Amino acid sequence: MSENLNARKSIEDAENIVNLIMTDYQKGRNIDKKDDFYDQPSKEVIIDIVEKLMKIVYPGYFRDRAYKSYNAENHLATLIEDVMYRLHKQIVRVGKFSPGYENVCKEKIEHEAYQITVEFLHRIPMIREYLESDLEAALEGDPAARNYDEIILAYPGLYAITVNRLAHELFLLKVPLIPRIMTEHAHSLTGIDIHPGATIGRHFFIDHGTGIVVGETTVIGDNVKIYQGVTLGALSTRGGQKLRNVRRHPTIEDNVTIYSGASVLGGETVIGRDSVIGSNAFITKSIPAGTRVSIRQQELQFSGQRKNAENEFSDDTWFYII
Repeated sequence: MSENLNARKSIEDAENIVNLIMTDYQKGRNIDKKDDFYDQPSKEVIIDIVEKLMKIVYPGYFRDRAYKSYNAENHLATLIEDVMYRLHKQIVRVGKFSPGYENVCKEKIEHEAYQITVEFLHRIPMIREYLESDLEAALEGDPAARNYDEIILAYPGLYAITVNRLAHELFLLKVPLIPRIMTEHAHSLTGIDIHPGATIGRHFFIDHGTGIVVGETTVIGDNVKIYQGVTLGALSTRGGQKLRNVRRHPTIEDNVTIYSGASVLGGETVIGRDSVIGSNAFITKSIPAGTRVSIRQQELQFSGQRKNAENEFSDDTWFYII
């Protein structure tokens, strides 16, 4: 008897909660979007497209091992057809976020989305050329790297760069939303946050990577190396949407190294070529070419009573890191 009562009570409580939340849905909050659910872009599909693009970009490294035999051309044809079909559909769905969408007929949106999809896939050889240089930069720049396989299969920096280079081309093709979903997926996996709008040259290397932030309007030249915790950001975002399309992030010229924890901020800030930015530097003004920036007179103080004082420092000893 008690089990039946508990079951009826559970059903009643569930119905009351459903009614409560359905009533809340009627308040027109920005987080509500129910009517056109099936016309929304799918984050899951976009992430799946990213993983298929990884198989296209790095053939053999990320191929589907469920196949007992592997024919490169047939496998590539299958991947391309799948990516073309699914990416085209997702670009159609994000068309509503483009300016002037309301005045464009569905047929034109479908056609333009298809043209963008084809153009993007035509750019893959160029993307692979850049990634080859990034792979070389990783092996040359990291003595812990044993071979290319290790870098491709294990290094979060190369994964984040790969996704960014793919997303950047869609960004240049003025595809809304999808590039950001791609790079934020890479961000969630690697801790490396590179906006798809950032322009990055050849031979780019991220060492360790966790905590790196590269803003939308950042421009990075060739042969640049950055370490964990580096921020290439804006001086201020208090202007909010008024700052959209305004240059907010720095320019890093060729052959620059930026060590861990450094922050380089501002749209007018230029780090000149062949410069080295030391750890924890905070830079808001341009640096001439060939400059070495470092922090001096940082102090570390150790205090506390020590037993067995022989060969130990006294309690009031100060240690300086310069």
